[in-house]
Amino acid sequence: MAALRRIVMVRHGETEGESSVRFHGSRDVALSDHGRAQIREAGLRLAREVFDLVAASPLARAWESARILSGGAPVRLEADLREIDFGRWEGLTKQEIEVTDPVRYQEWQERLPGFEFPGGEARTELQKRVLRGFERLEQSGATSVLLVSHKGPIRTIAEKLAAGALPDGQPELAGEVSFSLGVDGAWRRGRRSSNPEGLD
Repeated sequence: MAALRRIVMVRHGETEGESSVRFHGSRDVALSDHGRAQIREAGLRLAREVFDLVAASPLARAWESARILSGGAPVRLEADLREIDFGRWEGLTKQEIEVTDPVRYQEWQERLPGFEFPGGEARTELQKRVLRGFERLEQSGATSVLLVSHKGPIRTIAEKLAAGALPDGQPELAGEVSFSLGVDGAWRRGRRSSNPEGLD
């Protein structure tokens, strides 16, 4: 039986490659100074939290964020919790994608069924590997986990736990999402299982 009862997921901070405006998925870009400052602010919000395990994606922007948040504790790297590969769109802004690939851009904006990033990783493959990584965290023996990852993996785990997607745009850079397991065996968003859904 899995021991995990609480997970706090933090998205990495801003990067040298401007993750706020560019599609950096599998591309390994480092945190910027601004990103480090964002993560230090996130650390203040988590200062009273106690975690049995700190885990991170192996991409530099995530593990460096985790190292800042861990306060010197070991960070477990989970390769399956890295971001999706955006294929030909890697490193581009939305505006650049719209100009260079207008047909696929429109399909993406319309959220057409079956849409995939051109030359990239299939969303079903992202979901499968992320859930494999999450299962390892569940089986790690830790009851409380801090996971530092990326928007795609965090949204994938949140959808599994809460049976519904997070609002568009969440989590923002250096933003966090928390879930707790209730006595009824259901995961709920929030620091404690008694919190109403939507409250962290």
